Amino acid sequence: MKPAMETAAEENPEQSQEKKGCFECCIKCLGGVPYASLVATILCFSGVALFCGCGHVALTGTVSILENHFSKTVSDHALLTEVVQLMQYIIYGIASFFFLYGIILLAEGFYTTSAVKELHSEFKTTACGRCISGMFVFLTYVLGVAWLGVFGFSAVPVFLFYNMWSTCQVLNSPMANMTSLIESICVDVRQYGIIPWNAAPGKACGAVLGEICNTSEFYLSYHLYIVACAGAGATVIALIHFLMILSANWAYLKDASHMHVYQDIKMKEEQELQDIQSRSKEQLSSYT
Repeated sequence: MKPAMETAAEENPEQSQEKKGCFECCIKCLGGVPYASLVATILCFSGVALFCGCGHVALTGTVSILENHFSKTVSDHALLTEVVQLMQYIIYGIASFFFLYGIILLAEGFYTTSAVKELHSEFKTTACGRCISGMFVFLTYVLGVAWLGVFGFSAVPVFLFYNMWSTCQVLNSPMANMTSLIESICVDVRQYGIIPWNAAPGKACGAVLGEICNTSEFYLSYHLYIVACAGAGATVIALIHFLMILSANWAYLKDASHMHVYQDIKMKEEQELQDIQSRSKEQLSSYT
């Protein structure tokens, strides 16, 4: 019994050391995760997904509402249909591009975070690496400005649908039901430039407008436009977050390059000093 207990006691320290080594390795790996870039990537993916998905479905619903209630002639809304199809193709491209760009920025965050540099002690910055980081800063800034425009543009259909919804609320109010002026309450989409002025009927009044507001297409498109606008705002916030991270990483790379140059010069000076001291010792020994 005693030898078995002794062997077990001898194995326990080794197992504890292995567990401790695994724990330290996990801590180092978790310390190497760029949490700021990870949060920005998740926010960017969520915002782009909401904007692209909801915007695509809302555009389809808008065309359906116009075809069924405001423009009976195909030639009147043919241009609008082509524009909507083009915008849907652009949405596909935006989703694909930002999926790849978000992954690239996340990978750049992994390779430039200070924790990864501590894990790789021989990490050295190069002019190419600093140039790539600076390029990402510039590109993210341009994309952020562009998404500000997208955010403002996505608020336009929300405003149009809100006007239509508020007009429907007036129709449903008790004061409007008590008067005979319900048919004079109209929504004319031709004034927004969506369809030409000669489109028929071009507007909806009274009971017809109430029927449009009660359709599932109207409420679905209205709420999807709101979510798409919120997704565009989330993407803008994510790009601003990315811009701050990339600027900090670029500054760190710049300081690290100066530090490496200083260390190289210091090592050369120390080596030269050691060579001079060794030569002086050799000369003193030769004299003695």
